[in-house]
Amino acid sequence: MPRTLVVSLAPATLIASVWLRLEAPVDRPERAIAVAGLALVPALVRPLAARVVAALVAAVLAAWVAFGVSPLHPRHLPGTLWHRFENGFLDFYDVRMPFDPRVHPDMRGVVLAAVFGFVLAVACAVAARRPVLAAVLVVVGAGWPATLRGSGAFVVGAATLLTVLIVFAGLTTRHVPRIAVPVGIAVVLLAVAASTSAAVGKSGILAWQHWDPYNAPEPPVSVAFVWNADYSGLHWPAKRTTVLQVQAPRRSVYWRATVLDDFAGGRWRETLPLRGDALVPSRGKSLLKQQVTVLALADSRLVGASDPVRFDAGDAPITSAAPGVAQLSAGLTHGFRYTVWSYAPQPTSAALATSKPVYPIELTEPGAFLEIAPGRSVPAFGVPNRRRTVLGQLDDRYGRVAKTAFAVAGRAATPYAAAAALESWFRTTGGFTYTNDPPRQSSQPLVDFVTRTRTGDCQHFAGAMALMLRYLGVPARVAVGFSSGTYHDGVWTVTDRDAHAWVEAWFRGYGWLPFDPTPALGRPERGELSAPYAAAQRLRVQGASDVPRFGPGARTQRGAHSGATPGAGVKFFGPARRAVTGSWRRSLVAVLVLLAAAAAAAIALAKLVVRNGRYATRDPRRIAAACRRELADYLVDQRIDTARSATLHELGALVRHELAVDPDAFVAAATAARFGPPHGADAAARRSRRELRALRRNVRVRLRARDRVRGLLSLRSFGFAP
Repeated sequence: MPRTLVVSLAPATLIASVWLRLEAPVDRPERAIAVAGLALVPALVRPLAARVVAALVAAVLAAWVAFGVSPLHPRHLPGTLWHRFENGFLDFYDVRMPFDPRVHPDMRGVVLAAVFGFVLAVACAVAARRPVLAAVLVVVGAGWPATLRGSGAFVVGAATLLTVLIVFAGLTTRHVPRIAVPVGIAVVLLAVAASTSAAVGKSGILAWQHWDPYNAPEPPVSVAFVWNADYSGLHWPAKRTTVLQVQAPRRSVYWRATVLDDFAGGRWRETLPLRGDALVPSRGKSLLKQQVTVLALADSRLVGASDPVRFDAGDAPITSAAPGVAQLSAGLTHGFRYTVWSYAPQPTSAALATSKPVYPIELTEPGAFLEIAPGRSVPAFGVPNRRRTVLGQLDDRYGRVAKTAFAVAGRAATPYAAAAALESWFRTTGGFTYTNDPPRQSSQPLVDFVTRTRTGDCQHFAGAMALMLRYLGVPARVAVGFSSGTYHDGVWTVTDRDAHAWVEAWFRGYGWLPFDPTPALGRPERGELSAPYAAAQRLRVQGASDVPRFGPGARTQRGAHSGATPGAGVKFFGPARRAVTGSWRRSLVAVLVLLAAAAAAAIALAKLVVRNGRYATRDPRRIAAACRRELADYLVDQRIDTARSATLHELGALVRHELAVDPDAFVAAATAARFGPPHGADAAARRSRRELRALRRNVRVRLRARDRVRGLLSLRSFGFAP
């Protein structure tokens, strides 16, 4: 037992260290120490039945440490454990190495599971006194993560060689020939050189760690959005990409990525958070909980429903510049999960109609949500002579936009009435048309959109309505992110086609509420807001247009859909996860088969080098000695024990007795070469090599295929035998 523990410590340390190299930063290394320690315990237990029980107990405890799956809930243990392991394993195909374990806890769990599995296997092989098996497991356990990490192959290779030698030295009782050490070093150095050379490393002859475990033929994409307003049009690829999955109640809300508070240079822009951005009522808050999984969103912002209040990403290093705003500075990656709680009230139209235009200083101060141009703010809703004050601060171009706003909603009695009037005007009565390819515009695209073309995408609609609300004295901003997406079995699926821009206006007692002025006719995939005030507004819009919302019977008219999908500015690049159409198990099996084949080739190559090295002489007596040694090694690899001092006649007797093959011709030739007259020694040496080859052919005929393969891969002839 002490011998097992001492010999197993070096492989355990190596395997844990190499797998932890996949993490950056290395987070909580004590977990790896704990699972490695648990893996060593079963090897110290006897008999076999007790060892199996100890291994099962250790595996359950290791799963608790690695994946946080408590054994106190056995009903959910298998399903949850498998789900997290599968997600973590597949993430290795989508996430760059090294990965941040705080962002990818499932990948960290897979690393810890690998440490436990390989250390347990090596320790059990050591306990069974199987040095060859233990050495192969060490090579696989350390080589696999080394290929994933890439750099540091020389150090890992040297450490692996040293560990393998420690295992053999600790478990063998035979003398290790001096030639075995340099041959082993040469094989490892060749492998390291091959793995780091340009031919393999750069052209990817066998970059197995990048194999796709799925079978989808389409190239993968990730999606990055330019959230600042860009009114040049939207362009979508043919293939739809799922960017988020959100586990949340079946309430259709919009998923906000950020807000654009500043209007300057004719465009809405994102700035540092303002004091009023996270202004929510302090009483009666009922928060909406969402669990978000990132699939293919290349961004740093954490997305949340309506008005996010709080984020929780476990150990991930998220930062928050203001309440309700969170970012992951390293960028969101595939598989990243977090929880967000949002304030998402659902008032009725009647309730909003009673909300008075009483606004906190955070909303009306200079540079806040009543600013219509840099350094110019307007009075709040209800202030006398507001129209004259607003028009006095604008030039002719934006003055026309302001006059239009007052013409549409200037007589509204409440802020909600003003917002509802503008929303209805943009959707139906104003003669607007939605398109992803708007006509060429001047340097003031929103002015052209409202006063001339009345054709644009969701950014035009949202930007124009938010600006016009500010002219009317209602604090407003542009929100960008995604519409609701599709709901199935408790999960909202959000794709790149759901990218959207809308308006958020502030109401006393309810905070920021979304309004969507973009025409929705013919675009069911974009989703709708389910709040009662939004539903009531849609009913009024439908009644005004007298056109069915969806279906083949919808008529084409001004304000209807032009055949495109709305969204914010978007660009695409890869990689991201593809749809699962196959099984990653085949990839894992292929990797293990390749590793086994490489190990077998290395053993065969080492034997060939050693055997041919003995014949590098012209002395016939040494050639005869090499023949005797080759036959002795062959018998040892076939598990036929021979004494190191066995003579040619004794070896011949073993061949005849154990293998039923006549060795007399070889024995006579080798004896003549070694002990015969000098003048005939050279010819006898050549004859002895021919007779040895013939003898080995006759022996192979007698052996089964399994015995031949076992002899080829055996390291007993190198002295490595228990």
